[in-house]
Amino acid sequence: MDHRISTEEGSIHLKISELQNLSETFSSGATIFEPQGGIEKRESSNADSISPTTTPAIRAPEKKLTLFALQLAVLEKAATGLGTLGFIWATVVLLGGFAIKLEKTDFWFITIILLIEGTRIFSRSHELEWQHQATWSIADAGINSFRALRSSSHFLIRTVKAFFRPILAVRKPSQHTRELTRTIDAASPRFEDHHRMPTRTWKSSDVPLLPFSQWVFLSRNVSKILHWLQIISALACVVLSLMKLIKHNYGQVEEGDTDNRNRESALNIFYALALAEALMFLTEKAYWEWKVIYQKLLDEVNKECEFGPSGMVSIRRFFYDAYSRCISESIFDGLKMDMVTFAMDLLDSTSPDEQLIGVRILRQFAMHVRFSSDTLQKIGINISVIERLVEMLNWTDPQDEEIRRSAAEILSKLAGKKQNSLRVAGIPGAMESISSLLQTNRSNSGAADEIGEKNIIFDHANYGFWTFNHLGLLILKKLARNHDNCGKIGNTRGLLPKIIDFTHAGERLLKDENVAASQILTVKRSLQLVKMLASTTGSTGRHLRKEISEIVFTISNIRDILRYGGKYPMLQKLGIDILTSLALEEDGTQRIGGTGGVMKELFNIFFKEEVPESQIHVRIAAGEALTMLALESRSNCYHILKLHVLERLIGALEVPLLRESAARILRNLCAFSGGDYFNQLKGVKVAAPTVLRAIMLEENKLQEVMVGLAAHVFKFMTSEEARIMFDKAGITEAALASKLVQILKKHQYPPIKTPRIRRFAIELVIWMMRDKATNVCIFKDLEMEMVLENVLETTAELESFNIFSGTVGLSRHSTTIHSLAEIALKLLADK
Repeated sequence: MDHRISTEEGSIHLKISELQNLSETFSSGATIFEPQGGIEKRESSNADSISPTTTPAIRAPEKKLTLFALQLAVLEKAATGLGTLGFIWATVVLLGGFAIKLEKTDFWFITIILLIEGTRIFSRSHELEWQHQATWSIADAGINSFRALRSSSHFLIRTVKAFFRPILAVRKPSQHTRELTRTIDAASPRFEDHHRMPTRTWKSSDVPLLPFSQWVFLSRNVSKILHWLQIISALACVVLSLMKLIKHNYGQVEEGDTDNRNRESALNIFYALALAEALMFLTEKAYWEWKVIYQKLLDEVNKECEFGPSGMVSIRRFFYDAYSRCISESIFDGLKMDMVTFAMDLLDSTSPDEQLIGVRILRQFAMHVRFSSDTLQKIGINISVIERLVEMLNWTDPQDEEIRRSAAEILSKLAGKKQNSLRVAGIPGAMESISSLLQTNRSNSGAADEIGEKNIIFDHANYGFWTFNHLGLLILKKLARNHDNCGKIGNTRGLLPKIIDFTHAGERLLKDENVAASQILTVKRSLQLVKMLASTTGSTGRHLRKEISEIVFTISNIRDILRYGGKYPMLQKLGIDILTSLALEEDGTQRIGGTGGVMKELFNIFFKEEVPESQIHVRIAAGEALTMLALESRSNCYHILKLHVLERLIGALEVPLLRESAARILRNLCAFSGGDYFNQLKGVKVAAPTVLRAIMLEENKLQEVMVGLAAHVFKFMTSEEARIMFDKAGITEAALASKLVQILKKHQYPPIKTPRIRRFAIELVIWMMRDKATNVCIFKDLEMEMVLENVLETTAELESFNIFSGTVGLSRHSTTIHSLAEIALKLLADK
C-alpha cells in the first residue's frame, strides 16, 4: 500500500524519476522574442493535464464486499423472518392456546427456544454495533486485547481465550496477520509510539463495561462473545427442535378431546420453524466462514486495493458498515456504498482512528493509477472534503504525522487538475496551510541592518520534515500552473521568501558526489516553482517579478547554481530561465547585472564547448538570458564589454547552435551601449561578411536577427570599409537590396514568428540609401516605393516591441515602423 515518501534514519527516500525527465525544463522553441499564449501553453504542456481521451471504467474491488454483504443480509433477514414467525406462533398459538395443556418438556423447550431466538432477533442491531466497535482500532486492538489476556491470572479468562482462539479470525485477522501486523509496528516505532488517542473522550473499544472485568468485558471484545453466544444458541435450537421432531413425545391425546387434537400439529410447526430459522442462521454463518476464512474475500479485496497489511482494518470497517446498512435498512442500501465515499465520511469523524482510516483510503486510491481519476473527481466536487484535507495540513502534532502527510499527498494529486486546483486555492487560508508544510524560517535578528539566519528544519527521529517540504513545493508547483493561483501565492505572507530559501544550493552541495537525490529534487522543485511564478503574464506577472527580484537571496542563489552546478544542467537551465523572466522588468535587469559574477557565469555556460547533446539547451538559454540583460540597459552592456567577450561573440556567429543568440547580443550591444563605447565596439565590423552571407542564405528567425545586426554593424564603417566587407562576403549591394525587397514582399503582413523582420529590413534599407546614392537608384528600380507603401498600410502593434510576455508587448521601440517607412520613402523621393 505504501508508495509514499518515507523517512528512515534522518534520510529521505523518494521516487525521483523526474530527475531524469527533463522535458518540462527544456525550451519548446518559443521564446520571449515572439508573442505566445503563455498560460494556455503552460497548462497544455503539463503532464498532469486532463486528457481528451476517456479511460475505461474500472471495476471497484469493494463491489465484492457489498455483494457479499447483500447475500448475508438476505440469509439474515430470512432467518429473522422465520424466527419472528416462530415467535409469534409460539406466543399466540402454543402458549396462548395450549400453555396449561403442554407437556412439561414441551413447555420448557418452547420457553428456552423463545428466549434464545427472541434475544437474538431483537438484539441483532446491538451485535452489529459491537462489531463496529471491534473495528475502530487501527493495529493494536487485537494485540492489546491478547496482551491484557496474557497478563491476567484469572483461570476462567484463560480458559475462554483457549476455547475461542480458533474462531476469532471471523471478526479479527488470523494469527498470521496479527504477527505480521506486530512485525510492521515493530519496524515503524514512530507510528506505534505516537498513535493519537482522544484526550477528552473515551475510546469506545477500550471502555471497561464492568469494574475489574479485565479482558472479557472490554467493549471491543464483546462482539466476539456475542458472536459465539449466537452460534451456541442456534445449535441449541437445532438440537432441541430435532429432539422433539424425531421423538414426537408430545403426550397422549385422549379420544374425543377436541381441545388438544391440534396440539401435535401446532408443536410440529413451531419446532419446524425453530429448526428452519436456526439452520438458516447457521447457513449464514457457514457462508460467512467460507468466504472470509477459506476464500479470504477480505484479503483478496485488500490485495486488489493494495492497502497492505494495515489496510485490513479499513476493509473490515467498510464491510461491517455495508452489512449493517443492509440489515438495518433495505438490503439494497449497502450496494450504494463505495470506498471513496466511505473514506470521505470518515474524515469528518472526531475519532483519530477513523480519520486515519479515511485519509489512508483516499490517499491510496488517489495515488493508484487505476482508481486515481474517479477518486479525484469525487473529491474535487466535494468542497467540504477539500476543506477538511486543507485543514489537516495544519496538524503539526507528531501523532498526526501520517494524517497530515496523506492529506498533503492527496492534495498534490488533486492540484494536478485545473478545476480542482482552482477549488483548492479558492479555500480561505489554503495557501497559508500549504505554506505551513515548508519547514524553513529565518530567525528574527532584531536589528534593521541585518537579516536573520536561515534555519531549515531537518528530519527528526519522530517526524519527517523534509517529506513535507517536498509535498508543499509539489502542491504549489501544480497550483502555479494557473495564472490566478500565481497571484495568490505571491500575496501569501512569507511564502515567497520560504520558496527562495529552498533554491539555495552552495558549492558543497552541488559538488558533493554522495549528495542525496532528495536534496537536489528540493532545489529543482523550488526553481521550477519560481520559474513559473516569474514567467506569469500581465500585471500579476509584473508584481511577482518585482517581489521575487526584491528578495535579496534570489539572484545570488541562482549565481551559485550557475557557478557550481555543472553536474546538474537541469538546475542551471531553470535558474537561467528565472533570470530571463526577471529581466523583463527594468528593475530586475539592473539587479541581475549588479550582482557580481552572474553575467560572467552565463557567458561561461554560453561558450562552454564539448557538452553532451542533452545539455545544449542550457547554452541556448544562457544566450537568451544575456540578450535580455543587454536589452535597453547601458550599464549591463558596459559590464559585458568589461568581460572582453566581443571577439568570442563574433566567433560564435559561425557556430550554428549559438549564432542566433550571439547576433542578438551583439545587436543589443551596438544599439544600447551609447556613444561612449564606440571604440570598444568597432571590432564588430569583422562580423559583416558572416552577417551578409546569413542574410542571403538563411530564413526565418536567423535571417531576422542577422538583418537587425547588419543595420547596426554597418554604422561603425565608412563607405570604403563597407565596400571591402561586401567584397569579402562575395555579395553585391544590388544583391542585398534585392534580398531586402524580397523579404518585405514575402512578409506583406507582420509575421508572428519574426515580428521585427520588416523593421530591421527597413533600417538596413535606410542605411544603404544614406551610404550611397547609387543604392537609391537600385531600390527605385526594384519598386521599393510600392513595397514601402504596402508596409504603411499593414503596420501593427506587433512590430513595435522588442520582447513579449504572452501576448503583451514589452520594451517598445523608440521609433515606430511607420516612421521608418516614411523616412525610407523620403530618401527615395529626395535622390
